[in-house]
Amino acid sequence: MGKFIITQRSNHEYQFSLKAGNGEIILTSEGYIQKASCRKGIDSVKNNAQDDSRYDRRTAVNGKEYFVLKARNGEIIGKSQLYSSKTAMENGIHSVQAHAPSAEIMDQTLKNSHYGS
Repeated sequence: MGKFIITQRSNHEYQFSLKAGNGEIILTSEGYIQKASCRKGIDSVKNNAQDDSRYDRRTAVNGKEYFVLKARNGEIIGKSQLYSSKTAMENGIHSVQAHAPSAEIMDQTLKNSHYGS
């Protein structure tokens, strides 16, 4: 089962990461000034994860493969890690598609950090 983990950066912005069942981070958001916006980003990932056309497959300057997940308006809502091959990147996309819709939310910025999905 996947989990969205909300954390706060040193610059006080909020971000989320989607972790697969094995604990590996498969998608990370940009920074959000407000936690409510961060939660909306999670909702957007859940809503867009199943649509393959929302994934933009890219190659980094070092030749490694990665992908971004975009919302309907074209805005990037999450970015993957760098992968060693296209096959590994496609496996990462499939992992987001499998885990995001039912992933629970863990807010690590609170003392009692468990939220249901």
